[in-house]
Amino acid sequence: MSAAVKSYAAVDLGASSGRVMVGRVGLDSLELTEAHRFVNRPVRVPEGLRWDILSLYGGVLDGLRAAGQVDSVGIDSWAVDYGLLDADGALLGNPVHYRDSRTEGIAEKVWATVPASELYAATGLQYAPFNTLYQLAADRLGGAQRLLMIPDLLTYWLTGEQGTELTNASTTQLIDPRTRAWSHDLAQRLGIDLELFAPLRQPGDPAGLLRPEVLEETGLTGPVPVTAVGSHDTASAVAAVPASDERFAYICTGTWSLAGLELDAPVLTEESRAANFTNELGLDGTVRYLRNIMGLWLLQECVRAWGHPDLGALLLEASKVPALRSVVDAGDAAFLAPGRMPERIAEACRVSGQPVPTSPAEVTRCILDSLALAHREAVQDAQRLAGHPVDVVHVVGGGTRNALLCQLTADACGLPVVAGPTEAAALGNVLVQARAHGLVGDLAGMRRLLVNTQPLTRYEPRGGTERWRAAQARLTRN
Repeated sequence: MSAAVKSYAAVDLGASSGRVMVGRVGLDSLELTEAHRFVNRPVRVPEGLRWDILSLYGGVLDGLRAAGQVDSVGIDSWAVDYGLLDADGALLGNPVHYRDSRTEGIAEKVWATVPASELYAATGLQYAPFNTLYQLAADRLGGAQRLLMIPDLLTYWLTGEQGTELTNASTTQLIDPRTRAWSHDLAQRLGIDLELFAPLRQPGDPAGLLRPEVLEETGLTGPVPVTAVGSHDTASAVAAVPASDERFAYICTGTWSLAGLELDAPVLTEESRAANFTNELGLDGTVRYLRNIMGLWLLQECVRAWGHPDLGALLLEASKVPALRSVVDAGDAAFLAPGRMPERIAEACRVSGQPVPTSPAEVTRCILDSLALAHREAVQDAQRLAGHPVDVVHVVGGGTRNALLCQLTADACGLPVVAGPTEAAALGNVLVQARAHGLVGDLAGMRRLLVNTQPLTRYEPRGGTERWRAAQARLTRN
């Protein structure tokens, strides 16, 4: 291995913002800096909600220009969404946003052909109305000759080469998590042509070189390779969980909370399906066994509705509100769409016979208590369903900045919470690139480097879990 420090650009696209981070990696060093951050603002047009993919691509180019000379580029983003190309490789329209309403009622039509239980046994993917499978069933594919997931689409524009990275492909509900390959039988039954997808790539595979036009646009000197990473941002984030052994749960926090375990094999039981756990693919043959929880989207929408008050002051006031006064189901699809979030949370409390939060601090405390409760339930259920006990919960992502949420999660789970790193997805992205270029070793080696270089905060549980058990029972009754 070379002792030299190398630089890697991690393009990390979230549901509300994108960033280009530069990771500098040596044998015993890892530093991450932000080169450029930009807004990811979906656009509502007459036909529905769409991603502004050209603006995102422009943000990527601006970020690469700001990053300066790097040894490789990797891209990760949210899952399930895609762009459609014609026979000449031209984009047929702005990609549809997963919060668009076009998939309403589609799942039931799919289940008429392949029942939900068979679908889960074949793919291990939880039900979500926006899964790629249901989007495809709702889509007018027309002249589409190729489908590229969002990170693969941007990679194609950067390099001119097409591929389908595996961790993101596993969110399509068309991958068999046992074989880690396409489920041809399922696709055939549903009339989906898998030739739409470019060949599968593994994290760490080469994904091409920046095109001459991109080099000119960004001021970089070629050749600059693009490396496939865990292109589903959760896959990259879980790769950056600073765990010391396998007895851990993780919660990737941000717009969503993804709470679960890292396993060697999927859990495909009917009980697992009923509990709405998903089996998505991770690095090195691992399975991300997790539940999707609405996450800080609830608070983000409320903050937007309140005119963006100071978040630190709001959280301080929320910490003074009595605990567990009112809770809502943080996984309820009723909270999926944007708009009027404070009113919808208040209405959910009213309908369930609980005190109705009125002030921003009360609504905020309701949200954070509800998220901690959902984290508790997911961690408990995952251990039971997988037969995989844990000793610690690792919280990574944007929620690590929210000390109140981290402490409440420790209290609710009755387990220590280790919070950090905040930029887990970008760090996982960087480390996969570094590994592909010989600078770090296996997944355990990547995690040791994180433990030794990244700031982490530990929260011990307080006060016992009985009150959380009671709140969970109250929510279940409602």
